[in-house]
Amino acid sequence: MKYLSLLLAVIISPFISGQDKPAYKLFTGEGKKADYGDMVKEALKADVVFFGELHDNPISHWLELELTKSLFEGKGKDLILAAEMFETDNQLIIDEYFAGFFKESSFESEVRKWNNYATDYKPLLNFAKDNGLKFVASNVPRHYASMVASGGFEVLDKVSDEGKKFIAPLPIEYDPELPCYKEMLSMGGGPMGHASENLPKAQSMKDATMANSIVKYRQPGQTVIHFNGSYHSDRYMGIIWYLNKYSPGLKIVTITTILQDDVEKMGDEGRGQADFVIVVPTAMTRTYK
Repeated sequence: MKYLSLLLAVIISPFISGQDKPAYKLFTGEGKKADYGDMVKEALKADVVFFGELHDNPISHWLELELTKSLFEGKGKDLILAAEMFETDNQLIIDEYFAGFFKESSFESEVRKWNNYATDYKPLLNFAKDNGLKFVASNVPRHYASMVASGGFEVLDKVSDEGKKFIAPLPIEYDPELPCYKEMLSMGGGPMGHASENLPKAQSMKDATMANSIVKYRQPGQTVIHFNGSYHSDRYMGIIWYLNKYSPGLKIVTITTILQDDVEKMGDEGRGQADFVIVVPTAMTRTYK
């Protein structure tokens, strides 16, 4: 019987170990293994935490909410949530909704929502509301981004003083040599397979406005956790480049999300992208398509 039990264990063990399919692994930017507690510890020391997500990735969204809960345990009312997914001209309606002026159904019918709002961003918004936290709509209104993508920064001269309140201070400083913007020019979408030279300008206006929103609402001693597509904060560029200009000296912690077939070891793609890299299996299901 002992021999039979041992034989069965040898036969079955590969199948048992094969069932261990981690949903993600966490690494430092240098590729060293880390754990959730390491990330929370560093995030609690930060003035601003950038959580770079893949918009359709459920692990990103789950960890965004979990990290928010952990930061709230440590920071309490000194925690502020901010998100690319809401635009600055929707700030008033968010504030009024949080103040109880109207029902959730009315709020959701008026605020501009992303396709995956209900599953991925509503939980964050409601966590802030339920716990009396500020939620900042940080991104530039999309019609201004579209204007710049078509006509460059010059079109902003036509915007009214009221409209300019929803945009980062003008003129927006722009460095076309920053890799995050320079690389956009080689992306498809324009003549000969190249993007318009105005596309990275629109991206920079978004980054500048999100950075300005963080500075506008954050007070000393507070921690802002900002949710955005990873490209906006990867390699400490994008929003962070502007944040360092608007409010130099802030303690910043960055998180990014990447996909790999094998999550046990971080590949070269993730190195230097952020302080913490969430590696998710390529086969992970999506929250929307």
